[in-house]
Amino acid sequence: MSLKEQINADIKKAMLEKNKDDLRALRAIKSMILLAETEKGAGGSLSPDAEMKILQKAAKQRMDSIALYREQNRDDLADAEQAELEVIKRYLPEQLSEEELEAKVKEIIEKTGASSMRDMGKVMGVATKELAGKADGKTISQAVKKLLS
Repeated sequence: MSLKEQINADIKKAMLEKNKDDLRALRAIKSMILLAETEKGAGGSLSPDAEMKILQKAAKQRMDSIALYREQNRDDLADAEQAELEVIKRYLPEQLSEEELEAKVKEIIEKTGASSMRDMGKVMGVATKELAGKADGKTISQAVKKLLS
């Protein structure tokens, strides 16, 4: 079952359960998928990789909004965004722990033969492909900097 089909099924379920928080988040995800499918050159369907990128983008948007709302003492809005983020996380693969991430980055550094910060670009290129969906780019970047310095 594709992500789009899964989201549609979950929207129906949320409607029946009258779960407004889930419904709002699911409709936002569906909207992002439909936009991506209708973009020029998309071909009408998305690969699993493209679907994962959409989910990651949606999660990052929610995290940024939560930080902004908390900074402005708008806990009501932050809580709504947090509820949406929890729904989005259901569809993302399990995130790596800090220790697991460092172990994977060490393997990539050894594989690429990197030895200093000058090689960060080479390591980041491989790491972002291999760890896509399992860790965000900022976290990967921090781990690479820590291990290369």
